[in-house]
Amino acid sequence: MRLERRSTTSVAALALAPLGAVAFTLAISALLVLWAGAPIGQTYVLLFQGAFGSTFAWSETLTRAIPLMLTGLAATVAFKARLFNIGAEGQLYAGALAAIAVGGMHGGTGIEWPTWALFPLMMAAAALAGALLLLGPALMKTRLGVDEVVTTLLLNFIVLLGVGAMLDGPMKDPTAMGWPQSVALQSELELGKLIAQTRVHTGLLGALALAVGVWALFKYTVLGFDIRATGANARAAAFAGVPVTRTVVLVALLSGALAGLAGAIEVAGRTSYVTLDMSPGYGFSGIVIAMLAGLHPLGVVAASVFVAGMLVGADSMSRAVGVPTYIADVIVAASLIAVLVATLLTQYRVKRR
Repeated sequence: MRLERRSTTSVAALALAPLGAVAFTLAISALLVLWAGAPIGQTYVLLFQGAFGSTFAWSETLTRAIPLMLTGLAATVAFKARLFNIGAEGQLYAGALAAIAVGGMHGGTGIEWPTWALFPLMMAAAALAGALLLLGPALMKTRLGVDEVVTTLLLNFIVLLGVGAMLDGPMKDPTAMGWPQSVALQSELELGKLIAQTRVHTGLLGALALAVGVWALFKYTVLGFDIRATGANARAAAFAGVPVTRTVVLVALLSGALAGLAGAIEVAGRTSYVTLDMSPGYGFSGIVIAMLAGLHPLGVVAASVFVAGMLVGADSMSRAVGVPTYIADVIVAASLIAVLVATLLTQYRVKRR
């Protein structure tokens, strides 16, 4: 058996591939539901109702999807240029800490900043923190040939240890009764709610705007062409005149900034302070979302809502039928593998030697 590249790919195949991947994922997950002794139909109904069956369910799904959109965009931008950013989790925490440093601890400077000036300054600080954290691995890759997968992955642990030291040290909230958390963000800097009496906030609009912006960057700008050319073949792109090193550096700054903004928006929209368990792996989930979306910025929005819905719906489903919430992780992982295989089969056919 061997793979042979198709000369053309039909539109029908591209449209049916995701549907086939979803059907395969649900079939595989059904085996686990049966193993747990729960009815398949009721389990799936409760799963989707818990994620999308009411205004409250939608609000929780969208609230969970906001940081996933931003980390998914961060991974998409980096992976498009074959800069494998595995450090979005650390960049998210760096951005959150920078946001608190500006929006929660600036009072000691003796300067009273107006909200209209302090909020963009807080967001800029978060973006800068995430960008600078990825700049080092990008320069080491382009200048020294150091594998960015290793450096960005290890930076996650370094950042989390640094955040822990700050939360137990100069940024610790004295009113937290010993609990390791930062001082709170000023209330006037918190994001407003999109729906009353829910947790979904205006950060959703910002995430959607950034998704459209990244899509426009890829489609209509010279930098977007350079990014796609570098990702397709860096040596050929350099031969054609594309400034590969500069492109990789710009990609690193943009990718890290998006992950840093995820941390700032999570603080301003949901938590109001930083803790070590603020993110349940949003940075790593962003990689899954980017791959599910096929590295398409607008697809990241749909993939984020899907993943967030599975995670939110699994909670209510688990309470109702006693199926472990880990089935949501299985669904997300199986859907990723299924989408990758389905995408491969739209471009290649299996032939017998």
